Amino acid sequence: MTQADERRQMVTFRVGDDLFAAEIRVVERVLRCSPPRPIPDLPPWMAGVIDYVGHVLPVIDLRARFELASATRPLARVLVVDIGGARVGAVVDEVLEVATLTAADISAPPELFKGLAGAYLQGTFSRNEQVIVVLDTHALLTSRERLLLEQAAAEVPHA
Repeated sequence: MTQADERRQMVTFRVGDDLFAAEIRVVERVLRCSPPRPIPDLPPWMAGVIDYVGHVLPVIDLRARFELASATRPLARVLVVDIGGARVGAVVDEVLEVATLTAADISAPPELFKGLAGAYLQGTFSRNEQVIVVLDTHALLTSRERLLLEQAAAEVPHA
């Protein structure tokens, strides 16, 4: 099997009207969404913390991170993802499916995605006539933001 034929599994999800995916190897678990405990003095897209298997898990809201309007989200879920070796929860509007693809199915991001938006993207693929953006989860937080979240989580007493 060549590298282009190698199978990759992607967790697909919705944030706003847009479809995204993350490699299944970085998604540890999908949780029902419960309101995170807010932490003072964090940017608004850092939703707070939740208890996750006896540990404090920092949670980011991807709708706020992508600067989308807030909305009611009855199907919201928290993806527990690995971001540069640290676990972080990411609130999404809905988890859709696990898609199996080959490397050849994924296209490079279009040239117009530059700067901050381009930093989040690994590529795109089509599924059921819809374009799905593959996120680079490691790029969702800068090293400074990771440190800020880790410090905030460390100050929260364990439940």
